[in-house]
Amino acid sequence: MLKPLGDRVVLQVEKEAEQKVGNIVIASNAQEKPVTGKVIVVSTQTVGELQKPTAVSEGDTVVFDKYAGQEIHVEGQDYLVVHEKDIIAVI
Repeated sequence: MLKPLGDRVVLQVEKEAEQKVGNIVIASNAQEKPVTGKVIVVSTQTVGELQKPTAVSEGDTVVFDKYAGQEIHVEGQDYLVVHEKDIIAVI
């Protein structure tokens, strides 16, 4: 599994359902990017000997900036690694 460094959080992005307009299926690249995901792993930051708490924890569903993060593919799964500051809210 991934171990994020610094102030990063690993998310599993929730896939959007296939959209249709009438009988026309909208191509996946024409749909808007999803902005919600489930927190998989949170980094543990340290400042000297103190550990800085993070605003999110594993299992939270969060809303993040639309174009934030780096998409990665590990062990057959797609993940998004974002900075904690790019997370807007916890649902």
